[in-house]
Amino acid sequence: MCDFGPREILLREGRADAALLHLPHHDLAGLDTQDLLTETQLLVMPRSHRLAGRTRVCRNDFAGEPLPRWPGAAEDGSHGPDIHDLGQLLHLIALGRMVAVLPASIRGQLRDDLVAVPVDDAEPTTLVLAWPEHATSPALAAFVRAAVAVAGCDNQPR
Repeated sequence: MCDFGPREILLREGRADAALLHLPHHDLAGLDTQDLLTETQLLVMPRSHRLAGRTRVCRNDFAGEPLPRWPGAAEDGSHGPDIHDLGQLLHLIALGRMVAVLPASIRGQLRDDLVAVPVDDAEPTTLVLAWPEHATSPALAAFVRAAVAVAGCDNQPR
């Protein structure tokens, strides 16, 4: 199960060698990173939701709806439940407890009782591989090169 805990903190504390993070949601200060994938975002909601039949939405369309609260994230006014893993998130959406704006790659993990539609005015999200700044491990360097090759990236680490 995908854990939504503060992975960037694990990197800074030396308890993890690398982590997948998302821009603009995670704090990358003090970390070196490699962009892997930039995606549009989707509104994920129960099939019975009032917006489920739409082909596209804007953020104003779901203003006031409960949104998930992510561990370690800055307070953004979200008033939905605290989320700790993907299973919990999808279950609470299916129950109608909230909707969520998620990267487009989530489509492949959606249950049959959920739908996703593009959010036209949502900022794209970028999946990044992050590691502690100034790390010199040859194994980490090989891992970063492999991730770049798999993702098909042309750019170099930041």
